[in-house]
Amino acid sequence: MITSIAIDDEPLSLQLLVDHAAHTEGLELLKTFTNPLDALKYLKNFSVDLLFLDIQMPDISGINFYKSVEQETMVIFTTAHSEYAVEGFNLNAIDYLLKPIEYSRFLLAVNKAKDHKEFLNRNVNNAEKCILVRSEYSLIKIAVKEIEYIESFDDFIKIHITGKKPVITLMSLKAIQEMLPSEKFVRIHRSYIIPLNQIKSIRNNRVQLQNSDLPLGIRYRSDFMIRFKASK
Repeated sequence: MITSIAIDDEPLSLQLLVDHAAHTEGLELLKTFTNPLDALKYLKNFSVDLLFLDIQMPDISGINFYKSVEQETMVIFTTAHSEYAVEGFNLNAIDYLLKPIEYSRFLLAVNKAKDHKEFLNRNVNNAEKCILVRSEYSLIKIAVKEIEYIESFDDFIKIHITGKKPVITLMSLKAIQEMLPSEKFVRIHRSYIIPLNQIKSIRNNRVQLQNSDLPLGIRYRSDFMIRFKASK
């Protein structure tokens, strides 16, 4: 799952991106901003994989905006003027979309971002598997093997970690599940994801973990039982 935000001073351009994103599998558009300064404040608190960023904005250019972003994130520049493309690509942009943006071209750019993220994740997988999430104004590195379970609270999730304080971050369960090795984690409830190796027993629609007891949702029971038996 690619998480993203879009920044453009033109509401109609933002709405087109919202419509395109809604039809694109594997892309989650978390927020849109007409004011780039509001977007910068957001990025100081929350991490995203990808920015859809207009180059021509009144308060700050998209080029300068991207240079000021502290976190590592991909960018797809959008603009009505093709002469800015070279400078955009000099910043290692994933792609450059010319307005009005057609869906086929939008999808091509998103697929490039997916390929780039997969490449980066492949490099990470060669070492000990970790994930990065933003919490309390910082990027937190979490070793996958230390995750006890993940709990959802509306727009936030709480990652419970062995011997450490839980990490709370703005993210959906669906988004973090995409970051985790699918052979090791399973969703058991609309509010919970667990590692298969933490399971001690299953009884009366409850899953007993090493240090916790969690509900097993009816919707998830069939898939969970298949995955649990296969892991034995």
